[in-house]
Amino acid sequence: MLIVACISSHGFGHGSRSAAVLTALHRLRPHWRLVLSTALPPAFLATAFGPVPFVHRPCQWDVGVLQADALGSDPAATLAALEQLERQLPAQLERELAWLRAQREPVLVLGDVPPAAALLAAGLNAPLIWLASFGWDAIYEPFGAAFAPWVARSRELYRRGQLLLHCPLSMSMPWGLPEIAIGLTAGEPRLDGAALARELELHPERHRNVLISFGGLGLELDPALLARWPEHRFFGHDPALAEAVNGRVLPALMRPLELMGHCGRLITKPGYSSFCEAMRYGVGIHLVHRRGFAEAPVLERDLQRHGWHRLLSQAQLRAGDWELDQPLLAPRQGPLPVDGARQAAEAIGAWAARTRAEGDG
Repeated sequence: MLIVACISSHGFGHGSRSAAVLTALHRLRPHWRLVLSTALPPAFLATAFGPVPFVHRPCQWDVGVLQADALGSDPAATLAALEQLERQLPAQLERELAWLRAQREPVLVLGDVPPAAALLAAGLNAPLIWLASFGWDAIYEPFGAAFAPWVARSRELYRRGQLLLHCPLSMSMPWGLPEIAIGLTAGEPRLDGAALARELELHPERHRNVLISFGGLGLELDPALLARWPEHRFFGHDPALAEAVNGRVLPALMRPLELMGHCGRLITKPGYSSFCEAMRYGVGIHLVHRRGFAEAPVLERDLQRHGWHRLLSQAQLRAGDWELDQPLLAPRQGPLPVDGARQAAEAIGAWAARTRAEGDG
């Protein structure tokens, strides 16, 4: 059985979510082959999947939203990129259909969440399952009339799926599909905790360790700001952290997930996978407000409902006013279930096995 995962290259969050689910699926069905159809970097995929074997097919199935930086969106550039991708998709689709047909194995397509995954599934006459907390239809709609055709086209393609694995922290997905609601889809750390503590010189008091993570684009902060918090140690991938006495730069291929069990707080932008990991491992989230991306206010709302948190403005972030000396605010409605990756894997496995049985019959 081939599980073909069409994964958005908009950001590393989609890759992290798919990796958590497919790793859980590999435990259940180790003989099934995983094909990652995505433009995400090979080094990221190798780190995210670790020992789980996969075949990588470098494909770009969507654009997402182009960003000027970690906190800003660029609708004009996004529109131009969508038009360019539309011209490239037919040749890519034919190439991937030919390769997959040559494998001569049953296929299930998992989409996270490029609408064009529906075209691949249709060409193979294969079932299509969406793994999603939003669709690009909901993200593009606020951008105005120029995006209306892309909203309509995305929604029409999403409705061709057979099942929606409905992730938490989600926007509306009015696609008219059967749904299975799942919990947080966080992966699991793989590195030895004691060795990690020695290598990174973690503070023995967990609440003094602070992770700074703003996704693949990163966010340049003045390292002098760390001097405002001399009792804390800060960890992240920004090379500038090395300029501060209490800053530590993570190895390039180390997942922030590896530090979640060792840090008390996370300074970050709104991001689905970062939220899942922090909530799963009991890390307080200091959330920096973001404008121009429709998912951001939804995540901010749900963080206040389900996670320990504090809310920061962008001005506070750049001034170093990070409120690390303030108590975390409790969630209004309590925590979310943490076994979403397993739930999703079981659903995919059951659907694929049933589809294969029906085909054999």
